[in-house]
Amino acid sequence: MKPESSIFGPDVVEKAQALIARYPQSRSALLPMLHLVQSVQGYVSQEGIGFCARQLDLSEAEVSAVATFYTMYKRRPCGEHLVSVCTNTLCAALGGDAVYARLSEHLGVGHEETAGEPGQPGSITLEHAECLAACDLAPVLQVNYEFYDKQTPESAVELVDSLRRGEKPAPSRGAPLTDFKGAELQLAGFFPDDEETFTAQVDGPSQAVETLRGAALAQERGWTAPVMQDAPLPEVGAK
Repeated sequence: MKPESSIFGPDVVEKAQALIARYPQSRSALLPMLHLVQSVQGYVSQEGIGFCARQLDLSEAEVSAVATFYTMYKRRPCGEHLVSVCTNTLCAALGGDAVYARLSEHLGVGHEETAGEPGQPGSITLEHAECLAACDLAPVLQVNYEFYDKQTPESAVELVDSLRRGEKPAPSRGAPLTDFKGAELQLAGFFPDDEETFTAQVDGPSQAVETLRGAALAQERGWTAPVMQDAPLPEVGAK
């Protein structure tokens, strides 16, 4: 096991302190700091728990309680890419279960397991995902939290095979694809200072025709929502 100092060097400490400076109370920086830890290691290790605890003056139990509550924080090393297949109700009914089953068979792994050496080029971690809020484009999956809409078992296999070859197919919507650690650094809130590089990393289509269809119909037909009447708010006693 590497000593913590070699894992979380001065550059990571500097980023951690920058996160803390963004909030009135230091403990509010815990969520982005856990993403920062994942951008370094590809998961939240026990060393990562200790690092966050010391930076934020929290107990390791407090940090662990948060890290184990949210599914975006991984407790085992992830592959170069995290593939999340929505298997919630609508996606499942429209083929999400079949997509997941095909990928599981093709990669030879199950939920939260990795095909290949974690962190190495071409490695893939597969997981079931709860609702990804894209029911109008079901079935969907995400790679490092970027959307790939209207998937089939065949298209999903093509996608993961291209990832294993080192390619980065453009998502249906959202920013250009990066690897899992790169996505985690963005989720921690760190982007290039150079505007051109920043735009290249985050710029991409953010909406689909299907998502806007209701608004387009309303505009075509002159539909408007009824005006909400003002309602008096009840008085609340002083605390």
